[in-house]
Amino acid sequence: QVQLVESGGGLVQAGGSLRLSCAASGSIVSINVMDWYRQAPGKQRELVAAITRGGDANYADSVKGRFTISRDNAKNTVYLQMHSLKPEDTAVYYCHASVVRLTTTATLRNYSYWGQGTQVTVSS
Repeated sequence: QVQLVESGGGLVQAGGSLRLSCAASGSIVSINVMDWYRQAPGKQRELVAAITRGGDANYADSVKGRFTISRDNAKNTVYLQMHSLKPEDTAVYYCHASVVRLTTTATLRNYSYWGQGTQVTVSS
């Protein structure tokens, strides 16, 4: 099995910064894309940022220039550095990973895993 464990959420004033981390552990051959999603109360979950194994990153328009996604492949960990936080960034942030695992029939297969979520609250 594979687990994603997030950390780094909390309460911050508008204009402040936070850094989220998400570490994957378990039976992992490799990890392709790692992403951060967020879900605010009453809203759908939305993609915030994604990064490939090679380091290519994409961002939602609402966070471009303020958030930076990065990863450490050796540690199977992805980070989200958030600056200039706004009250509208308040949400539960979820880590997601596309993980390659070896099946019982000795073939490689892609699996999708989610973290448990970490609350980010930005006060005005």
